[in-house]
Amino acid sequence: MSQSAPAIVWFREDLRLTDNPALHAAVASHRPLVLLYVHDEETPGLRPLGGASQWWLDKSLRALAASIEQAGAQLTLRSGSSEDVLNAVIEETGADAVFWNRRYDKAERDLDAHLKDALTTRGIDVSSYNARLLNEPWQVETNAGGYYKVFTPYWRAARSNFHARNTYGRQTKLSGPRLDSEALDDWGLHTSSPDWSTGFDDWTPGEDGAIARLEDFLDGPIKGYKTDRNRPDLDTSTSGLSPHLRFGEIGPLQIWRAVHAGMEAGTVPETDGHNFLSEIGWREFSHTLLFYNPALASENYNAAFDFMPWRTDQPAFEAWAKGQTGYPMVDAGMRQLWQTGWMHNRVRMIVASFLTKHLLLPWQRGEAWFWDTLVDADPANNAASWQWTAGSGADAAPYFRVFNPISQGSKFDETGAYVRRFCPELKDLPDKYLHAPWEADDATLRKAGITLGETYPKPIVDHSGARQRALEAYDTLKEKRDAA
Repeated sequence: MSQSAPAIVWFREDLRLTDNPALHAAVASHRPLVLLYVHDEETPGLRPLGGASQWWLDKSLRALAASIEQAGAQLTLRSGSSEDVLNAVIEETGADAVFWNRRYDKAERDLDAHLKDALTTRGIDVSSYNARLLNEPWQVETNAGGYYKVFTPYWRAARSNFHARNTYGRQTKLSGPRLDSEALDDWGLHTSSPDWSTGFDDWTPGEDGAIARLEDFLDGPIKGYKTDRNRPDLDTSTSGLSPHLRFGEIGPLQIWRAVHAGMEAGTVPETDGHNFLSEIGWREFSHTLLFYNPALASENYNAAFDFMPWRTDQPAFEAWAKGQTGYPMVDAGMRQLWQTGWMHNRVRMIVASFLTKHLLLPWQRGEAWFWDTLVDADPANNAASWQWTAGSGADAAPYFRVFNPISQGSKFDETGAYVRRFCPELKDLPDKYLHAPWEADDATLRKAGITLGETYPKPIVDHSGARQRALEAYDTLKEKRDAA
């Protein structure tokens, strides 16, 4: 290897210049750097991003390219199969080393393993690093040598095993050859006809936006996180970091370090800090589940659920997806998702329970809808969380837990601010009836300008009846499983 020959830094899910281990190592090699992003929609097995995630990627790549230009270099954009693009760039530049950060989805791992073997055989040095997790999946094992299947003992072991290294500073001086680069506009990641992303304006994709969100959250909103995190009516009840983590604009180690620094300084209450970090822990746990269960997004983690008598009801699914179920808390969540590309985590559980239990529709349909409409659609978190709510996942919610969207709304949206924001046709309804409009008398409905079935839908299922149907379905599931 020669220090005069360029090295390729292959950006993937690590779109940042701060605490980027692969970039840090490449800079330390003192080679000229080719900073590359590959838009790969050709390699078999790779799951294409959904529409909302593509929107985010478009903005994130623009932010990364601007930061790299400011540092004196260029982000090279190429599309095609990753192998073909890497080979072409190596031929163009004479690069003799490739640096990347590791991925954990099986198709991506298989691709990376193949590329590493093929490149190493040709004499190209390949170095890979951990930029996405505190602990990689194989680093946290049970005493028996397997992986943890329950979150609480997993997180206890993960915390005790984790020794936080120092974070790497932001790379502010970069140099290397300038290559032909494709135009990001030509990739069509931001759909413009029609442009359904007008409600996404509150987001600031990119590393700077991620760091600003973390700082703003730690400056105040994290105080009270333990209790407020379930309140969708509070704009500052959560950090909003999930899409930034999804695209690697910030790493979990940076968050870990910042939260612990706040706790040590006394600016972050310890209870709130640890509760917030447990959400990072759930993300870590989900990646472990995905690593050891590659089909997590399509197959039941608990094989007994293969016998679940799911229904087929397209009109019911469409009512759910459009926020037209007649249950305000569900409808507000689904409309928030469509309008902003994101949904509060408490509401995610409510709408997922409604789909899988009230409607008895398979969780895979909900996972696919979220994959397309969430800006933070993550292959591990999305699948693990859907399976948890459906009851088919690891450490899953008990099958008999059917979230009541009425009581959940009354408890976590007590003032009705959340429902009134996303279901404005209900804004004049008294709090007493806001989460169950059908219980209001005709005079109250008229005064609020509501005609059920016209201005706002009637419930598409009766809660008590749907709950009973779900419990009977689970009983049938047990009978079929036992018979098998």
